[in-house]
Amino acid sequence: MTYHLDDLDRNILGVLQDDASQSLDEIARKTGSSKTPVWNRIRKLRAAGVIQKQTVILSPEALGLEACFFVLVRTSEHEAGWQAAFLKALREHSEVQEAHRLAGDIDYILKVRVKNAKAYDDFYQSLIAQVKVFNVTALLSMEEIKSTTALPL
Repeated sequence: MTYHLDDLDRNILGVLQDDASQSLDEIARKTGSSKTPVWNRIRKLRAAGVIQKQTVILSPEALGLEACFFVLVRTSEHEAGWQAAFLKALREHSEVQEAHRLAGDIDYILKVRVKNAKAYDDFYQSLIAQVKVFNVTALLSMEEIKSTTALPL
């Protein structure tokens, strides 16, 4: 179900997407409102599921995770048991930042963040030991051109 946003909601969400650590006073100032209405809106947006959670974004490079691979997975298995095992394997691997089931020739795409090619190979060997896959293609990202968690409002 889609939540209807008004201009104040959009402004608040825009400020929070930029930096959720700001105080209510700062958010109110930036949105042209006052503290109490901003707090009430944030509570409503949380209750409605528009705001799912607050977190921090870490620098992969600062943590030594300099290699980002996009992994294309094809499978000849499509039954529920295989899917459950595959999803379990993905959840067990903290290297997997994102996983999407796709329409088309590729069944899944994974975003995998690791230290280097050896660490990727360790991940790959572990994954194929856990679940049978038909084909895996790994694409190394040479440069991150755009990355954002912000949604268009």
